[in-house]
Amino acid sequence: MPDACADTVGVEEEFLLVDPASRRTVLRADAVLRRLRDTELTKFHAELAATQVEAATGPCTTMDELRQALTRARESVAAAAEAEGLELLSRGTPTKAANRPVVTNGARYHRVLDTYAGVIEDYEASGCHVHVGVPDRETAVAVVNHLRPWLPTLLALSANSPDHGYASWRMVLQSRFPGSGVPPLFADAADYDAQVARMVACGTLVDSAQSFWLLRLASKFPTVEFRAADAAASVDDAVLQAALSRALVHTANEDVQRGNEPPAVRDDVLAAAVWTASRYGIDGVGVDPWRECRVPATAVLEDLVKHVTPALEERGELELVHHLLAQRV
Repeated sequence: MPDACADTVGVEEEFLLVDPASRRTVLRADAVLRRLRDTELTKFHAELAATQVEAATGPCTTMDELRQALTRARESVAAAAEAEGLELLSRGTPTKAANRPVVTNGARYHRVLDTYAGVIEDYEASGCHVHVGVPDRETAVAVVNHLRPWLPTLLALSANSPDHGYASWRMVLQSRFPGSGVPPLFADAADYDAQVARMVACGTLVDSAQSFWLLRLASKFPTVEFRAADAAASVDDAVLQAALSRALVHTANEDVQRGNEPPAVRDDVLAAAVWTASRYGIDGVGVDPWRECRVPATAVLEDLVKHVTPALEERGELELVHHLLAQRV
């Protein structure tokens, strides 16, 4: 996502490439990417798996602008895939995985394979990552501290990889990596950087650009990056994640400016909430991080929407979010 400024939003979507006949993923990302050309709206990238293509929008200021960028990106990737005799699958995990190791060629990707070995050999997990612009890194870290309790609900709402009895099997696969899940609390930006550097020094991250937290500071852009959501089944689902994520950042920043402390929630309860979200999705039970007990997942979603309603009203997006939620829940 190029040159974000405060309050902008952009989305990275990861797509799987499948053979239309077998519905199995295929290692053809290089061929599809050769047919794609970057635009002012969207950049196209390789991903860790050679069965995946990523489309990243530029920074947008309105949901209409973002919808347009997402729609054009999907059309472009679908056309390039079709030209190679393939189809796109926008799903957190494949319905039928490739028959061999899927890691993309490249020095960094092979460092990842050497580090994580069998965990990465069959890793074909696709997400919908939302970047929200922030003024600076200190603000970003303070915002991350305030957003931790809401990440499981964003996951539950997005769950789009049903397998083995889970609503989001992608999150189960992701949990195999060291340090996955909700990020810890940070004292400031220096503390954030020190924690990442410590994990690199310990050998559990390959470099400072990598982490497995569900929310992090982007390594290249002045954004907070949400990584909780499964790949969006539709453009509407991606827009919904973007609208809620930006409203959460706006609301958190308001709390930071007022001097409010981050929510007092336990790390183990948040871990339970992530697992429960991956197991049951938005239609089952969830975990209330404050009450520390099971509740309907929709109840925590209602709390989230109520929490960000002023931010959504300020942008005229409350009606849009209610409409998109009615389609999803």
